[in-house]
Amino acid sequence: MCADAAALPFADGSFDLACSAYGALPFVADPRLVLREVRRVLRPGGRFVFSVTHPIRWAFPDEPGPEGLSVSASYFDRTPYVEQDEDGRAVYVEHHRTLGDRVRDVVASGFRLVDLVEPEWPEWNTSEWGGWSPLRGNLIPGTAIFVCVRD
Repeated sequence: MCADAAALPFADGSFDLACSAYGALPFVADPRLVLREVRRVLRPGGRFVFSVTHPIRWAFPDEPGPEGLSVSASYFDRTPYVEQDEDGRAVYVEHHRTLGDRVRDVVASGFRLVDLVEPEWPEWNTSEWGGWSPLRGNLIPGTAIFVCVRD
């Protein structure tokens, strides 16, 4: 099923668990709309677990080698990343937020944050993918996972 993350087609209190792996939250200008909607469809005590690209990642160039280890932008720059088509229309938009911004969004939306996981690069993973590699992955987190509870 496809649905607008800010207008889910489910009754209040329908679920015990909701998950989003790199889903809607980075792609909306106001993540609180999505967070409040997810909270609405969760039962009291329900959990929402979501992952986003770790905010520190945006301060570094998208390079897997040593050139990707130097800060090239401000961590605090909240200007969205936008890709445009040949007519200048936005075809991809990702909104940058700090960890503090994300925590404030979660709490302001009526959740209790019970964990924030920053997975470490696994020793067995020797491959490169896009701007990620063991070199970068061993120094900075690539993912932030938020575990939230609806009280």
